[in-house]
Amino acid sequence: MAYDKFTDQMLIDAFVAGDKKCIEVLIQRYKTNVYSYILLNIKNPSIADDIFQDTFVKVIASLKSNVYSDEGKFLSWVIRIAHNLIVDYYRAEKNMGATSSDENEFVLNSTSMSDSTIEDRIVEEQIFADVRKLLDYLPEEQKEVIMLRHYGGMSFKEIADATNVSINTALGRMRYAIMNLRRLVDEKSIILTK
Repeated sequence: MAYDKFTDQMLIDAFVAGDKKCIEVLIQRYKTNVYSYILLNIKNPSIADDIFQDTFVKVIASLKSNVYSDEGKFLSWVIRIAHNLIVDYYRAEKNMGATSSDENEFVLNSTSMSDSTIEDRIVEEQIFADVRKLLDYLPEEQKEVIMLRHYGGMSFKEIADATNVSINTALGRMRYAIMNLRRLVDEKSIILTK
């Protein structure tokens, strides 16, 4: 069966009807977006893996319970579940007084970087670290819209729905985020090209 031609809703309906392959197709379709969003927030690959799995466990349970209704916003819905799990993680971490691990660990362990030269890897690691640090200087709303757009792959309409704001507000936040990032790059004399 050509599952890749199915819409999200067709896959959901088939999964609810008993076709387990359909949930695998949905996970494959969105795993990069969801995992990137989680990792950017968590900064620890092993914890990000756990939250990613928990996200899709909740997705599966919700789909089986017929909680999801088709609004054409499946990815937004999954990102919202992941976001809530991230918030829960940080609440628990705060209560336990735990600290996160080295934020550059993901870059150093990334298999996608194994084909490049050592110099390329060092530059990419530095760029990743610099951009990640710059995002931390942004106001929370601006940081969120950048993560949802560039790491979550969401449209501005999906971002607006996920964050309960208008599209114009989401666009405005992105505009200010980019302006602030440019200012920060200039202030800190960071070069973001290889």
